[in-house]
Amino acid sequence: MAARDEATWRVGVLFSRSGVSGVTETEHFLGTALAIEEINTGGGVLGRPIEPICYDPAGDNDAYRTFARRMLGEDGVEVVFGCSLSASRKSVLSTVERHNGLLWYPSIYEGFEYSENVIYTGATLNQNVFALADFLLQAHGSRIFLIGSDYIYPRESNRVMRDLIEAKGGTIVGELYTPLDADDAAHRAMIAEIRHVAPDAVFSTVVGRGAERLYRAYAESGTGRTRCPIASLTLSEGQIREIGPERCTGHILAAPYFADLKSEENRRFVAAFKARFGAERPTSMWSETAYAQVHLFARALAETGTLDAERLGAAALRQRIVAPEGELAFDGETRHVWLTPGIGVARADGQFDVVWRARRPVRPDPYLAWSRFETNWLEEGLAA
Repeated sequence: MAARDEATWRVGVLFSRSGVSGVTETEHFLGTALAIEEINTGGGVLGRPIEPICYDPAGDNDAYRTFARRMLGEDGVEVVFGCSLSASRKSVLSTVERHNGLLWYPSIYEGFEYSENVIYTGATLNQNVFALADFLLQAHGSRIFLIGSDYIYPRESNRVMRDLIEAKGGTIVGELYTPLDADDAAHRAMIAEIRHVAPDAVFSTVVGRGAERLYRAYAESGTGRTRCPIASLTLSEGQIREIGPERCTGHILAAPYFADLKSEENRRFVAAFKARFGAERPTSMWSETAYAQVHLFARALAETGTLDAERLGAAALRQRIVAPEGELAFDGETRHVWLTPGIGVARADGQFDVVWRARRPVRPDPYLAWSRFETNWLEEGLAA
């Protein structure tokens, strides 16, 4: 095991900057890097800088597991910021638990998980899918087509969306999946079936490079995006930049963060991000969540003065900050974060018009234990 430098706080950073999820996870990485730099420039935590140990698994789940084992077993790391896809999180989970580390996980996911060794800072399904189901039914119609990449997050998210749509009187008119890194032909075949069925909207959980291929093929197919948009939980400003904004106008994103939010904290974050990484690189929910969780970590570390998973995790659950997306606080029962849901429609400049946002943060319900399917989320206590 590497000797620990007592002059620094050594942490692991485990995001793919290449491979199938390279665009999304590069944004996670950059948000993490910016937060660490800000904290270190401000004097570090308790006078000690944060020292990141970084690896790029390139989207390979075995590599995630190998690097997590190396970080926790050889590099003297106890805290890891990392993973985006559920498959990669599950690949490292047993290693993190075995070494009693603490994984800070900044991605949206399907829920139905709890670990004393994980802090979950991304949205759960009740914080994005619930409002999106109501929006699609009210703004577009009752006939919804489900598509996704073929692994746990898309299938679970689509299962919940199906339950919501059907409980509210809508109809699921089709459901198709492609491999995670499917080629253009697979996505064109999927779009041909969508055009044949002619739904009112498509709910997509296709992610990574597959999503980039899907949106390009959808634009090339000539399918009217106003009449039949793709709605997702993952299309972000950075991915739109890769796809081309002209191919994405009219498509829908449900998320707690949009780069166009007007708060002073977000204006400062956007300016700092562009100054550090280039004016052409937009912020997104991926970079912002990763950024915010590092600041939450730093506050917990300042309180405890230790990287011990149990003490640091307990302190983290007591933290509350005003982040670029708004106020963040933890739900101690679930180890997830209260977040403010929102819905945006992509426009020609690569940003989103935020057409609906909750008035206040919503409690996470990763197990769907108390969220009510019959609730109209656009009306009950929430602002249009």
